[in-house]
Amino acid sequence: MASNNHSLDETDLTILRILQEDSKKSAKEIAARLNLTASPVYERIKRLEKQGFIKKYVVILDKKRFDLPVTAFCQVSMRYHDKTFIEQFEEQIQALEEVQECYHMAGKVDFILKINSQSLEDYHNFIKYKLSKIENIGELNSSFVLKDIKHTSALNI
Repeated sequence: MASNNHSLDETDLTILRILQEDSKKSAKEIAARLNLTASPVYERIKRLEKQGFIKKYVVILDKKRFDLPVTAFCQVSMRYHDKTFIEQFEEQIQALEEVQECYHMAGKVDFILKINSQSLEDYHNFIKYKLSKIENIGELNSSFVLKDIKHTSALNI
């Protein structure tokens, strides 16, 4: 556990683990698992939210049910690495709804993007008509997911 989590006790960590499994669990359900009453569990959850340990609650959708079976990881290398170009790229990526995730990397690749699309042709069109229009991209390299082996949003706490 990181040093900035010193205010978390084992009960807090257990609550967070339960919420990572299923964020719809009520304070009453969590309290029952912990042999506590709902009120202190509710107060702990509110404190964890206020302190920023819980950023937000989300629903994870099945991409195949939305006809988005193709997942690509696109590695982007920039031509120039000054602050202005990096900030412009980050801003432009935010506007591309096809990009599910974007990470600024250390190493040979500057950014890695995760994109879900309906088909390879759809992905090709995204690259051709949207991503390649962003100034200062030097090189793009795409890798495609053949099979999802492990997919979680839970942190190991």
